[in-house]
Amino acid sequence: MTEDQLEQEALGWLADVGYVTLYGPDIAPDGCSPERADHRQVVLVERLQESVFRLNRKSPPPRCGDAIKQVLDLGIPALLSANRHFHQLLVSGVPVQYQKDGETRGDFVRLIDWADLKQNEWLAINQFTIKGSGHKNAHTRRPDVILFVNGLPLVLLELKNPADENADIWKAYDQIQTYKEQIPDVFQYNEVLVISDGSEARLGSLSGDAERFMQWRTIDGVTLDPLGQFNELETLIRGVLAPARLIDYLRFFVLFEDDGTLVKKIAGYHQYHAVRAAIDQVVNASRPGGTHKGGVVWHTQGSGKSITMTCFAARVMQDAAMENPTIVVITDRNDLDGQLFGVFSLAQGLLREQPVQAETRQDLRAKLGNRPSGGIVFATIQKFMPGEDEDTFPLLSDRSNIVVIADEAHRTQYGFEAKLKGKPGQEKYQVGYAQHLRDALPNATFVAFTGTPVSSEDRDTRAVFGDYIHVYDMQQSKEDGATVAIYF
Repeated sequence: MTEDQLEQEALGWLADVGYVTLYGPDIAPDGCSPERADHRQVVLVERLQESVFRLNRKSPPPRCGDAIKQVLDLGIPALLSANRHFHQLLVSGVPVQYQKDGETRGDFVRLIDWADLKQNEWLAINQFTIKGSGHKNAHTRRPDVILFVNGLPLVLLELKNPADENADIWKAYDQIQTYKEQIPDVFQYNEVLVISDGSEARLGSLSGDAERFMQWRTIDGVTLDPLGQFNELETLIRGVLAPARLIDYLRFFVLFEDDGTLVKKIAGYHQYHAVRAAIDQVVNASRPGGTHKGGVVWHTQGSGKSITMTCFAARVMQDAAMENPTIVVITDRNDLDGQLFGVFSLAQGLLREQPVQAETRQDLRAKLGNRPSGGIVFATIQKFMPGEDEDTFPLLSDRSNIVVIADEAHRTQYGFEAKLKGKPGQEKYQVGYAQHLRDALPNATFVAFTGTPVSSEDRDTRAVFGDYIHVYDMQQSKEDGATVAIYF
């Protein structure tokens, strides 16, 4: 198989999952159906304009025009910073201002319809020639396939000749690094990068080094390598690039962290499907008559559990069925509380919410008591202990749209059974933290994330959370090379 044949196969799979395929030279400035003013133009401007006006029918044309102008000129020289800014515009909409009744008001213009993927335009274009901007001797490059959504180049695929033993998948990775230097404009809008040599395929982010480009091994989230070991590209295309998958992935599974160095992270297949499974379970469990057991996610240590939890929190908070829920994140040690709080805090762009920490038992009660909706509150399990003059923990909220996320739940002192404790003559019955949590939040739904398996004898953990809903064990992690399964 040649590189051209692989490219044509990839286009065929993309067409199968819902993309319209076009040949780059046909829409080039000198092509038979030109759609670009010149080869420096990386956005299909007319398609972007048509999509923006269609998706924002209630917004006056000047407002839409302002949004389009902002997208075409991001105004940020640093590539990764520009990419972060664009991602925020894509996910949240483009902020615009207008005058009404003598006042300046704000609005958002949508670039994509997240609720109805059919309202968006999905194109796969091969051999899309791009000329670098900024100087006379600019390079001209031609990426193999670019996926455009509403005229925006969101995914880039670089392929190498399967028959050439010197042109393996890592040559495709090297080619992308060259593109980033020579035609950076197209990467301002990039969400996902894909590399393949026909037998192997990997996806990664704009800031990812080679080891962070990982396989996508499933289509349905259950069966691994469903098309065989040497059909990784087709599995990846059908598993994550299909419009129904990609629209969810771009919205909830791409995040940026900046703790002095800006990094872009995207979720792996195990994280994506764990979150989807947890969402389904939690939504059902929180309904009237539900079990309030959100299940247990066991992802082996080092496989990016904290980011999985972050993506889950973002996804559940924006699920319409949950009606703006409150998230309570529970750990059993102050250092873990601080670490996980740090991860969530760096992901504010994804969460659209500033997490807060409960510093004391009284602070916990103040932050959760009578809260009408929303919010992400971190606390150690010990803060749910009743006061010395209390026999039980007081009710904080009886809302059913509260989700308790417990980290390493089976390690904490969960339990319902009362035990006699105290000095001789001063004994009194004390119950475990599970009962205190239930007393405080009787209608909350509980979901657990753990890096180690739950013992089959551990009845308390199952009584609170239910059974496993997703497992990513050490063996699977080793097969994937996922010492950390987030792609930087």
